[in-house]
This record gives sequence, C-alpha cells and structure tokens, in this order.
Amino acid sequence: MIDATKLVRTGSLTEATALIQGRDGGSLPQSATSASRKVRQALRSPAATSRAEDQGVLPGTVQTSLHRGPAGERPYRLYLPSVSTASAPPLVVMLHGGTQDGATFARSTGMDAVAERHRLLVAYPEQVTSANPMRYWNWFSDQERTSGEPAIIASLIAELVRTHGADPRRVYVAGFSAGAAMAAVFASTHPDVVAAVGIHSGLAAGAARDVSSAFTAMRSPGPARPLPRPVPAITFHGDADPTVNIANSVRLADQFGLGTRPQTERGGTAGGRSYTVSRHHTDHNEIALEQWVIHGMAHGWSGGSAGSSYTDPAGPDASAELVRFFLTHQR
Repeated sequence: MIDATKLVRTGSLTEATALIQGRDGGSLPQSATSASRKVRQALRSPAATSRAEDQGVLPGTVQTSLHRGPAGERPYRLYLPSVSTASAPPLVVMLHGGTQDGATFARSTGMDAVAERHRLLVAYPEQVTSANPMRYWNWFSDQERTSGEPAIIASLIAELVRTHGADPRRVYVAGFSAGAAMAAVFASTHPDVVAAVGIHSGLAAGAARDVSSAFTAMRSPGPARPLPRPVPAITFHGDADPTVNIANSVRLADQFGLGTRPQTERGGTAGGRSYTVSRHHTDHNEIALEQWVIHGMAHGWSGGSAGSSYTDPAGPDASAELVRFFLTHQR
C-alpha cells in the first residue's frame, strides 16, 4: 500500500491500481504468489490445531480452520485462552492489513496475550489472494450486508458463537489499515451483530466505491456513510501517517460521533510518543466514540511488537486499550 500510495502521489494512478490488484505484466508479484501458496496450504488443512506460536510464552491454544458460508469462504486463526470462563466468553475479530495474514497480525498486535489475560476468544480471518492478490480486504467495493466480505465475516461470527459458545452480546470487530476500513464497513452493514468496533489507521464506511476512489480517499477523505443505528467505536491514527491521511479520523467522527464537542486529554508513553484522546459522549454520558491521535506516528499498530509487520512499539498499547474499551460495551 505504501508503494502504491507513492505512485498515486506522482499521478501514476494506473500503475498504482495495478499494484494493489497484484498485476505486473500479467503475473502476480512474488510476495503475492508466496501468499497464495500459503492460503492453498491452509485450505488443504482446514482443522489443524497447535499450541500458540510463541511456545512457552502463552498457555492458550491456536486453531487454524476454514470457514465456509453462503457468501464465500475464508481461512481463519483462532486463539483460545487457557482458562475458560463459566459464562460465554467475549469474541474479538481482528482484521489484518494488506500483505498480512492471521499469524502475522497476531504477532504484530500482541492481541493473544491480551486475550489470555481477559479470557477472550480472538479470531483472525484471512483475506485470500483469489479475492485480492495483495491480501487487502475489499472495503471499497464490498459494502453490502448480504454479500461479499461483510457477509462472510458475519457468517464466521455466527459459526464461532455456535461452535465455541461466544457471547453474541459481546462481539467486537477491529482492524488495521484496510482491515480497519472493513471494520468500519461492518459496523455500517451489521450494527445488530457488533457491540463495538476498533479502527486503527483506517477509513470510514462509504469513503470509496472502487480502487481509484480508495486511493483518493486515503489522501483526501470523502463523506462517511451514517450508521443505521449507533455502534460504539474506538479509533487510533498517527498524525504522521503517509499512507492513510489523519484527516480520515474526522470522517470516522462523522460516522460514529454524535456531533457533540468531545472532551479531550493529552498523555504520553515511556517510549516517547505523546497522544491526544477525544471522547464523544451520549446523552446518557456513555462513550460513543473514543479517538486516539498518536503524535509523530506513521502507518503502524501503536504499541505493537518490535520487528513485526507495520508496528510502532513506542506508541500507547492499542491492543490493551481496544479490549478495555470493548469490555465496557455489550449489545
């Protein structure tokens, strides 16, 4: 996405579109071909189970499987905490960014460790190269309730509620970059399914309708699609993000905020990042929207693991803050 954005800035929209769609003289880039090979391997072994990737670090269990639903199928990774709760556990659905997969996103965000502490189920659906060669969720084209990727995600949630006893009142969807934009879309298409959403470095629903308008929205956001019913949201964005302009946070306020003047506070981390948090309250003094702007941060997961894909370890811990916010809301 970063390379494609650079092409857009120089006016090379055709080349940028080809890059995000994975075209290069009619063949896929090597990274996309490798990703496709991994997806095919996952599809051949849809019920593999193993201990967490970081052996000896987390006591929970990781399962990889394939979800098949009326709208389509996707592989997914599921983290199960080591100690189950007496009641139905909350479910967090994490949507990765472009070129990532479930395992990569889990390492980058450290969400499994947060899930272990709070005894949550965490599912990581994976985009397949047959749907998008660079593994971006198609947030700009799939924006309907009954078809495409929102319908696939909803079907996966229903399966996890049915098979793992997840609490349907405490289902949360979060994502990064293209995954964050899809989380915003999902809040628009399925407000009756999610209790709250988390959007990290993403865009509002309705900001684009195709690849060309997606690149435009990343630089200069268009209008947001109003929600059919309120969905609480927490957002994170770096004000030095060269890929998805920080102005998109304003459009997220249009989608999730109530039009009231937010209360703001400032803080900082031991790692050196300062941040501003704005909270929009309902008439009942509940938080409808909490927005974090991390100063000086580029396009990366705030507080993510060092050396991982698209992370900024110096920022506040977005994963911990997401779960803290989520657990104060239920549908």
